[in-house]
Amino acid sequence: MSVQHSEESEVPVRRTRTEDLRLQLADDIVRGVFAPGDPLDEIGLATRYGVSRTPVREALRQLAASGLVEIRPHRGAIVTRPSEKRLFEMFLVMAELEGLCAGLAAEAMSILERRELAKLHASLGDLVETGDPARYALANEGFHGAIYAGSHNEYLGEMTQATRARLAPFRRAQFRQSGRLAESFHEHDRIVQAILAGDRDRATREMRDHIGTVKEAFDRYIGGR
Repeated sequence: MSVQHSEESEVPVRRTRTEDLRLQLADDIVRGVFAPGDPLDEIGLATRYGVSRTPVREALRQLAASGLVEIRPHRGAIVTRPSEKRLFEMFLVMAELEGLCAGLAAEAMSILERRELAKLHASLGDLVETGDPARYALANEGFHGAIYAGSHNEYLGEMTQATRARLAPFRRAQFRQSGRLAESFHEHDRIVQAILAGDRDRATREMRDHIGTVKEAFDRYIGGR
């Protein structure tokens, strides 16, 4: 298992080889390195990314859940893509789940958890200055994860994390837009302030708005390529 971390945030991010491959392959599909309809040969992918076929097979299975890969029995996998309607529905559910997490976190977070959230938020501000979308995306996962945990509702956290995993390729892509890191940080700031103030309704609303903006930013990124 690999360990990656941001020096500024000092928050480690542990990922398996399969997860590393899934993220890289997903990014390449979203960026157009692989086009819809392209075959995804396990041996070729293993050679390209320097891994064995086992993590390739598992990564393809996981990407099928995001709608980026279609696995055809006895014919192999090909690149595909969720319809605009499907993506809209996924982001809509994501906004509701994360909004609920933020609202509950505003009421349930302990003092220590609120301090840690503020610290994670500050570390994202440092990463905005470096302008590194990949490192920001990693730290961003930790920020949102802290809010899921802060809801103190394990089942909700599991559902939210699972939905986030499906949308991860599309959420990461929007960070490549010029100025998007700073925008994201300011949206986070409004969420953090609402949570720290214990304002459930405002925290819910700010998080919903944030996820809606993420979808709009992704649409702009894809439309501008």
